[in-house]
Amino acid sequence: MDYLIRLVQVHESFRKPEIQALAELAQINVVFLVYCEYSPYCIVRLQDEAAARALASRSILSQGFYELWGSGTNYDQLHEDIRRRTSAQWAQYSTCSFKFEVDTYQSKRSEAEQRKLIEPFHYLGFHGPVKMRNADQKFFIFEDYEFGAKEPKQIHLGRWIAGTDRDAVYSYSLKQRKYISTTSMDSELALVTANLSLAGPDKIFYDPFVGTGSFPIACSHFGAVSLGSDIDGRSVRGKKNRNIVTNFQQYGILDRYLDGFISDLTHSPLRATRLFDGIICDPPYGVREGLKVLGSRDGSGKEVVFIDGEAAHLQDKYIPPKRPYSFEVMLDDILNFAALSLVDEGRLSLWMPTANDEEVELGIPMHPCLEVVSVCVQAFNKWSRRLLTYRRLPNIEVDDVTLRSKLEEQARRVTANDLNSFRKRYFQGFKAATENGEASTAAETVVLDHR
Repeated sequence: MDYLIRLVQVHESFRKPEIQALAELAQINVVFLVYCEYSPYCIVRLQDEAAARALASRSILSQGFYELWGSGTNYDQLHEDIRRRTSAQWAQYSTCSFKFEVDTYQSKRSEAEQRKLIEPFHYLGFHGPVKMRNADQKFFIFEDYEFGAKEPKQIHLGRWIAGTDRDAVYSYSLKQRKYISTTSMDSELALVTANLSLAGPDKIFYDPFVGTGSFPIACSHFGAVSLGSDIDGRSVRGKKNRNIVTNFQQYGILDRYLDGFISDLTHSPLRATRLFDGIICDPPYGVREGLKVLGSRDGSGKEVVFIDGEAAHLQDKYIPPKRPYSFEVMLDDILNFAALSLVDEGRLSLWMPTANDEEVELGIPMHPCLEVVSVCVQAFNKWSRRLLTYRRLPNIEVDDVTLRSKLEEQARRVTANDLNSFRKRYFQGFKAATENGEASTAAETVVLDHR
């Protein structure tokens, strides 16, 4: 059976991977018959209506699922296709209450025009009452226009099957959340990331850059048990009466939050064992300051300092020493950690930046134990970022030689710019260097939303 998905026309490169992820999660076979990033109308083939409802129940980047009754480039073709596809179904809806609506993309129709479009469908033989509210059956005419065109390039008729989970975007909006920061990930992308990483009941998800908890909240919305850590203890502890715990309380999902703790990825107190079903994170990009991790610059230990008879590192106000850290090495460390911590078929969803003047396919970090599932791109004015999703391969599928070679790679650079090529390019404005190798002028300062 063919179904039409009414997508939202935002985050276009995320929409198809989300549907594919939800299909995998629900063990549903989905075949994309018609899909274009420039159109909100997608046609897929599913085994039955129950499969469509299952996909719709968690979808964030769609508005509704519809049984496809017909398609055409004009109304004559549409009516002919409807007769060919669905004439055997008309009788079962003949006495139901019903209504018709018109959905246009890049155009609009007046009420009079809409009535004129609807009236020719009288041949369907519906004799039940017309109800504009709570109708038993709802039919939608979808018109897809090229920008500025007077006539649609494609027309569809669909019978409404199910709404989606898009209201969660507004339920978890940062505007109403009690504890946020300038780097809190917005609810829409957090929920989409949780979908791509297959968050769900009876699963454990971890965010090693938890910040104010946007990702754990999104994962727990879908039923997962979550936890997080951050090198910045202030984020984990929060403020008076406002912290990650109060965010979970606000949404009534505190029973799905394990805990948060202070740690960086290179000094994790977690036992090295494969227990996570998903790792989901948006690591800092090191733009406003060079990236740091715990430790001294020269790698040596330091003598314990006592203040008033108490070890300084045990006091609440203690700030541990930090050393420069490479963004590229951090990506490798995240992948290594995921390889050691994810169960078979577990997911890692990782945000990372890239410049607009680079090919999107370049620079994707790889690991022998992880397979890239999807690459989604969010473009900005002078740069863009990608959401990379990996699956943990079973050990039997891992190349041991390649794995050993990967684990032997070490970072050798020491300055903030040398450590982080994205930071260097950001302050050069993502512009090409001059012929003598000098960088162009710096880009204007913007606030990066990285968590």
